[in-house]
Parts: sequence; structure tokens; C-alpha cells
Amino acid sequence: MDYQFKQIEQQWQKFWAENETFKVEVDVNKPKYYVLDMFPYPSGAGLHVGHPLGYIASDIFARYKRLKGFNVLHPMGYDSFGLPAEQYAIQTGQHPAKTTETNINRYRQQLDNLGFSFDWSKEVRTSSPDYYKWTQWIFMQLFNSWYNLDTNQAEHISTLIEKLETIPAQEINAVCDEDVQHLLPSDWSTLSGEEKQAELLKYRLTYLRESTVNWCAALGTVLANDEVKDGFSERGGFPVEQKKMMQWSMRISAYAERLLQGLNHIDWPEPLKEMQRNWIGKSVGAMVKFSLIPNPSPKEKGAQENTKLGYETANSPFWDLLKENSKENRKNATDAELVLWQKLRDSQTGFKIRRQHVIEGFIADFVCLSKGLVIEVDGGYHSKTEALEYDKQRTEFLNQAGFEVIRFSNEEVINQTDKVVSDIKEKLERLTSKSGAPSPLERAGGEAIEVFTTRVDTIYGVSFLVIAPEHELVAQITTPAQQADIDAYIAQTKKKSELDRMADTKTVSGAFTGSYALNPLDGTKVPVWIADYVLAGYGTGAVMAVPSGDQRDYLFAKHFNLPIIQILDAQQIEEQADPTKEGKYINSGVINGLGYKEASVKIVEELKEVGMGYGKINYRMRDAIFGRQRYWGEPVPVYFKPARSAGGNGLPYLIDESELPLLLPEVDKYLPTESGEPPLARAKDWKYKDEYEYELSTMPGWAGSSWYWYRYMDAKNDLAFADEKAISYWKDVDLYIGGSEHATGHLLYSRFWNKFLKDLGHVTEEEPFKKLINQGMIQGRSNFVYRINDAEGKGTNSFVSNGLKSEYQTTALHVDVNIVVNDILDIDKFKASREEYANAEFILENAKYICGTEVEKMSKSKFNVISPDDLVERYGADTLRMYEMFLGPLEQSKPWNTNGIEGVFKFLRKFWRLFHDENWNFTVSDAEPTKAELKSLHKIIKKVEDDVERFSFNTSVSSFMIAVNELTDLKCKNRAILQDLVVTLSSYAPHICEELWVLLGNKAGTLSYAAYPTFNPAHLVENEFNYPVSINGKTKTNVNLPLSMEVAEVEKYILESEIITKYLDGKAPKKIIVVKGRIINIVA
Repeated sequence: MDYQFKQIEQQWQKFWAENETFKVEVDVNKPKYYVLDMFPYPSGAGLHVGHPLGYIASDIFARYKRLKGFNVLHPMGYDSFGLPAEQYAIQTGQHPAKTTETNINRYRQQLDNLGFSFDWSKEVRTSSPDYYKWTQWIFMQLFNSWYNLDTNQAEHISTLIEKLETIPAQEINAVCDEDVQHLLPSDWSTLSGEEKQAELLKYRLTYLRESTVNWCAALGTVLANDEVKDGFSERGGFPVEQKKMMQWSMRISAYAERLLQGLNHIDWPEPLKEMQRNWIGKSVGAMVKFSLIPNPSPKEKGAQENTKLGYETANSPFWDLLKENSKENRKNATDAELVLWQKLRDSQTGFKIRRQHVIEGFIADFVCLSKGLVIEVDGGYHSKTEALEYDKQRTEFLNQAGFEVIRFSNEEVINQTDKVVSDIKEKLERLTSKSGAPSPLERAGGEAIEVFTTRVDTIYGVSFLVIAPEHELVAQITTPAQQADIDAYIAQTKKKSELDRMADTKTVSGAFTGSYALNPLDGTKVPVWIADYVLAGYGTGAVMAVPSGDQRDYLFAKHFNLPIIQILDAQQIEEQADPTKEGKYINSGVINGLGYKEASVKIVEELKEVGMGYGKINYRMRDAIFGRQRYWGEPVPVYFKPARSAGGNGLPYLIDESELPLLLPEVDKYLPTESGEPPLARAKDWKYKDEYEYELSTMPGWAGSSWYWYRYMDAKNDLAFADEKAISYWKDVDLYIGGSEHATGHLLYSRFWNKFLKDLGHVTEEEPFKKLINQGMIQGRSNFVYRINDAEGKGTNSFVSNGLKSEYQTTALHVDVNIVVNDILDIDKFKASREEYANAEFILENAKYICGTEVEKMSKSKFNVISPDDLVERYGADTLRMYEMFLGPLEQSKPWNTNGIEGVFKFLRKFWRLFHDENWNFTVSDAEPTKAELKSLHKIIKKVEDDVERFSFNTSVSSFMIAVNELTDLKCKNRAILQDLVVTLSSYAPHICEELWVLLGNKAGTLSYAAYPTFNPAHLVENEFNYPVSINGKTKTNVNLPLSMEVAEVEKYILESEIITKYLDGKAPKKIIVVKGRIINIVA
């Protein structure tokens, strides 16, 4: 029987499914090997021929490892939460679960048709409650953990609470928010449960914070940077703006150094590791403070009565002295001041309060600038007559400056703290906000802009500061004269994503705030600007601009006519910035004459000396936003107490673990509410214990994929995300295959979650994926038709062939490659493809319409998608598997071209023919193999072994073809030879090999676990050599002689050879030269 691939493939796919051939369990008697593909999002379009490339490679390797005696885990599942299903639900009203199920069934059919050896008993779906129960559980572990820098790992929050109960908070070495309170154990014990929860939130590895996000109103959700292009959503092309929102975040920054160091211990492509290094962005530098300069205060320097208090409240002539005194007062606070500060700091009263703040010529103990209230704490000496008179004058002066004053004695503060705080809060609530009053973070009294720099040596070259448009100080430091410019610039910036802002290095833009700061080393006054190339979320959201050493700063300075200061004698800055570190410093104060290394150390020492800076390691990577305002995602297992709708603070609390999974509720629509709340707000009666509001955001798309490899180990476990025994055996993924586009997303978050789970003792390995291979992209070969435009540039219904298009004004349109053959358009099918083309006219070349071509990404929108289904139907899965490998090295991208697939199909048919006679009867022999047959077999055994171990699958396909050709020429029918060849080829073409394996007399289903043939190098040792024979330098013939023959024996053979005698015309040769194993040369 001829090669009936359809019948064979369907038969064996059914057999594998029914017999669960590839199901695997823990087996401590066998070495394990874990092969994993990045699981797909089940889109409605299904698979195209580019998708299976990595799956085929991993399947070949998994099958090969089984043959090598390994216990192979090779699972598959679906990353089934996602935006496309929800968008479809919004458009059609159909529940995302329904469309997802339909799409999964389609994917499963396509995957099965390709003969993959997946263990489907371990299938996972991230949208299944049985799965996302454990995604929610991991979130809960993160919420209940903090990062201890002393132990360099995450710990349960209870260990942090123990520390807060026993030592001052300042002594706890944690990764946390900057505004943690410096609590004493006695302070902690007096906090209410709600206050403790608010403080712990500043340490937790998942936490709520206000973040600047990419908000897409049309999609109703926050988008990641890579989902935004040129200010529009990648999906749908909707406008995106920058917006501040309360968002869940994950403190991945705690793991920055471990993520960086871990890259040294994993076998990943170097370009991908470099992408992660750059994303983490470790920088060694320094933090520097630039004090903000007070402007003229009210009623000074001609200020009018209605001038707003502004950012400054100090009397300029005494500013430096007052600033230093205020610092000293903070350091040497009285006991009463310290007690009261712990109750007033961090806006605990609901209002921002400052301490030791300079106002005019005075330093107030505490002040709320937004309400114009000064709070004084007086010692015993204030009861004396002269002190009372001074206090009266001081109060009158502060009243004239627009402030009310309330006073408390030290005894009142210490003995009646709660009453004092209550009186202050009541007073603040009664006062009306001052018109144009300074907002929080006023800059008098020692306020500063902090910057991180890797070139602290250039500090004397700073000619301006730039802060991000979203920086918290912008509203406070902008002067009235600059307000309109600042507002307009901020509005413009909101239309750009962070990626756009970082990528646009050519456009120079910015706006001056009207405020100035002081260089901490020489007191130079520098203006403060805002510009969109500075990002609020990176570093401090501020940079010190050194135009002589940074090109972006240089262009900014040129554009806005700001100074450019040369700081090194080797700098060449006439036409552009020069970032050199060569030469000696000039115009640089205390480092004049020094070199780079010495100067850098000196500057940090100087900054530390004056309390305005210190050395620091910084990381570019920011904490990961962990929320989407969408429906189709994992619900966050959190409720808020007191209920936010009842006016409470709405602090987050976890539901009980026994209540997992928190299921997605039903909603009437999948859109945000009319008030802008996420779709989950539409759920009726969806409250925790019928009282408290649940979190309405869902988890981001990367949540479920950040741990899924562990669930495959024990996919049906109801008691844990995976059993300890399974985790201990399978440990980690030995081979992971997937795209490099996930470098700074999934692959980074997975490493983060894995390290966290190890910290808590749930898993054994620090890294999840030992070896990673990024398969190349199979690109589409697109075809184009050329629509002729009229004089106004509008498209007509006439189309010109590719070779004639230069004679017309045209627009190129993608055309479905399935109606094009050899770049010739099927005009009838084109006309039928759309109603608008029914009456189209064509200008042809040689009676044909020739399409244009381009190699680009294969996608539905480009009409260049080739379905694997059609190719499997025509040629079979084994042919497609081998052809995709044959196209080129796995890691390289390559254009799809079906021209060679026929050759692979013919190869498999020729392979089938080896086992059959001329009448297609199965025929094999048990005769002893010949040397030539053994040589051919063992060449391919060795070649495939080497190639598979090196993932060089394309060269194996070529070698298989050579081997089959050799055995065909040898008319090989030997059972032993052909059976080993079947095993060797079975990883690549499993269906045909399973069929032949049974025909050879073996039990069905045993091929997958047979032993890979053992290579015997003896069969490749050459016993004979085909010597070329030259007479007087010209090759005349060849003679085949044993390599064991000595030179004298070879000479004797030549002298007696009839053929050689004929060439010599019966004459005796003058000389015979024998180079053993090389050549025979005769001199006649």
C-alpha cells in the first residue's frame, strides 16, 4: 500500500489520545526532564503556520529525551484571560468564557492534528476557577509578606510586626515606601487596627498607591507601555492619556539585584539577558539635594496685598541662617515636639503639617500652610513676663502674615496627647483653606528637589533642573506668571505614553516653573523646568541638567538659551555635548585640577559633609502595576473596610483563604460604569459578607502566566498549587521555548514570583527556567494590488499590475495570498472577495495581473496568514513538522514559502517505500546487515543525536534525506537497519514511524519509549580506500584497496594490474609513489 498519510495520522492521533500515551507521573527511578512551551492565548483566529514552529521543536526534543530514558513532562494549556475575548464580549454581548471555550476547542483540534506528544491530563487554563484560585492565593502570600534587606528575602508580615513591637521603625532594614513613619514600639502599640493596617501597607509586597498610568477611556482600562503606540492603544487604535489612579502594585523592585545576579546562572540567549539587564537598569551614583530658593514673601519687595502666600514663607535676607537653625531645631527637638510630631506627620490629621518651618523671620514649631495655622509648643520659660510679651508680638506678626496661632504647653502635649491632637484637628477643619495657599511640600524651611545622578562629578556644570510634568512639586512651585504655560505643557504631555516620551529624542520641549534652586556645593542659582523626557516613576522624577556632558540637556539649553558650562579641560562642546571623563576639572570648585575617579569620591564626601547628598545604587525598574479595569481577569481577593461608599478610608483586607476562589460575578455589560468604575461595579449584591466592597479591578494579563509551570506538575491538586513531592521531583523547567517579545514582561515577572515562592519555602529552585530558546518568527509573504488614484488623490476602482505602477499614482493594498498563485492574481476571486471590487478594472502585463510582494509579520490584517490545517490536509502533519524544521535554524526568522514542502513529502514517501516492494507489499529481511548499510545507519544515528542536542533541527532533516537515498541505492530491506532508522526519525515524523514500528512486529504505542539506537563508531571506520591513480600528474583511474596494505603490497598490485598496464602501454614505470590513504602517483 502506498503512503496513506491521512489514514495513518488520524489512526495514531486517536490511539495516543485514547491510551494517554504521553501521560507522565513522578518516577524517582528515572531522571526527569521538563520541556515547556509558552502557552498560547486562544484567539479566535486559531493557529497559523508560524505558531507551531516552537511547538514542533520542543516536541522533537521531548520525544528524543524519552528515547534517551528520561521521564519527560511535556504539558500544554492556555493563557485564557485576556483583552481580545473581552473586546469581543463588549461588541457582541457574548460572555468571554463562551468565546474562550470555543477558541480553546479550535486550538486543541489544531494542536492534535500536528501530532504533539503533550500530556493533556495536566492541561491548565488561567481562566478556570480551579486554576485562578491559586493565582489569588499567591497574591495573598505577597500581600502578607515584606522584604527584609538584612536576610535579603521576603518574609511573612508577622516578622515585621514583631520588629515594630520591639525596635524603632528606623532600625528596620526593609524595602518600603518613603513615607513610612519612624515609630517607636510605644507608638506602634497605641495605633488603632486601622492605623496599623495603613502603615503595614507601606511595606507589603502588594500594595495600593497612586500611579501615573496609561489610561484608555475607550477600552476602559489601564494599558502597559508595550500596549501603547504613538499615544494610541495598540489594540483598536484608541487615544491613550497619562492619568493618576490608585492602583495595585507589586514590589518587584525589592528583587532587582537578585533578578540581575540570577541572569549569570541561567542558559538564556545573551541578547535577551541584556534586555533584562537594561530593563532592571542598575546604576551606581549619588543622591543630591538642591534646596529651593525662597522668593519675596508677602508685603516684601513690592508684593501686593492679594499676592498668594506662594511657595516661599521665609524672609530672604536671613534665609541661609534661618534654614540652618530650622535644621538644628529638627535634630534637637524636645520630647513634647517629638511626641506631637508622631501624631501630626504624614497627614494623619487629614492635613499636611510641617515642623520647624521658616515663616518671615521666625521658625514655627508646626505649620499647616494650606489652612494657615501655626501650632506652637511652649516650655516653662514662656510663662515669664518677657517671654509672654515676645510671644504676643510673634503672634501678631504671624497674624499679619496670614496665619492663626494656637499654643500648647509641654505638659499638655505629653499628658493629654489625644486631646491636643483632637483640638488641632478640630481647628483645622473649621478653618477655610487659604486662597492660593501653598499646597503640601512647600519649599521653605529646608525643602529640596532630590535627584539621582551617575555623574556626580559634573555637579558644577548644572545650569538648570528638570522635573517630570507629573512631579508632585509642580503645582506648588509654579509661579502665577508661568501657570498658563505649565498647564498647557502638562495637558500636551498627558497625550503621550512613557515609551513615546523616552523614544522621542529629537523634539525639544519644556516649560519654566518660575522657581529656582541652589547648587548644594557652590550656591549657584539654577532655574527649575518641567520636560516630558523626565519620567515621574523613574528615580526621583527629577534630573540635574549638565548641558556640557549630556546631549539632551545640551539641546534643551541651546533651545531655551540656558548656560552651557565647560567642566573638563578635555571637553569639546562647541557643537554638541561631550560626556568625556578624560582630562582635569575646570570651573568646578573643590575638584578643580582633579581627575574623574578622584573627583567623584571628593564630591560625594563634600555632599555628605553638608548633608546634601550620599552615594547610592539605583535601579531603573519600577514596581509593577498589578491591576486592570476590566472584567475578564482574576478577581483580586480583597475587600475594603470601612466601606468606601460609607465615607471610610477603605483600607484593603484579604478574604479568608478558605473562601478561595473568589469567583468572577455576572454582569449585565462588560463596559465600565457610567461613573467610570470598572465593569465589576455592575455586579449586583457583590459584597464581602454582604457589607464590604470588593476590589473592582482584576489582575493583569501576566498574573496567571507567572507561575503556571508549577501547576502542570500537579494540575488536579485541590489542596495546594502543587504537591511538595511533585515540586521536589520536577524542580524547574529544563527547556523553555518561546518568543523574545516576553523578555521584560512574562519572563521577568515569572522570575520574580519564583524567587518569592522560594523565599517562603514553597518551591526549591531560585530560577524557573534553566534553558530558554527564542524561536525565530516565520514571516508572511504578503501580496499587494495597486489601486490607481485620481487627480485629487482619491482611490478609484481601477488596479494596475506591479510592473506598470510607476506610470500611475497608486495606493498599495494587501490582498489575500490565498487568491494569488506565483504572484499572479486570480481576478475572478478578487472581484468576489468584496462587493466594492465586483466591477473593478485591471491594467495587465502580458494578460496577467502581477502582484507586488513583501516579507513581513504574518497577521490577519495583512491577509498573509497560511493555516496549518490546509497543509496538513494536503501533505500531512509529518510533512509539515519536518518542513518547518527544514526552513532554517530554529532561532532565526525566515519567510514562509511552500515551494519546498513538496520535496519533504516526497522524502517521506521514499522512506515509506524502503519498507515495501514494487507492488507496495510490506517487505523486510532478517539477513545480516552489510557494512555499507551499517555505515549509513550509524552516520544518521550520530548526526541526529548531535543535532538534536544542539537544537540544530534543520540539518537533521537534510541528513535524513541523505540516509534514505543511500539505503535506497543499497536496496536495503534489512529489518535491524530499518527499525533503528524508524526510532531515529520518530521524533520528527512520529505518525509514519509509529505505523512502520507496528508493521515491523512491535507492540503499538511502545515506540515513544523505545531506546534511541546506540552509536557504534566502528561502523564508520573505513577499511578500504578508493585511491586515485595518476600517471605523470594526470589522474587516469581509481583503485579500491584495503587500508591495511603496506606500500610494497600496493606497488606490487599496481605493477600486476591490467588496467594500469594498459595505460602504460606495457612499459615498466620508472617510479611508483604511494601516499597511504591518499594517492598513487606513477612516473612513466
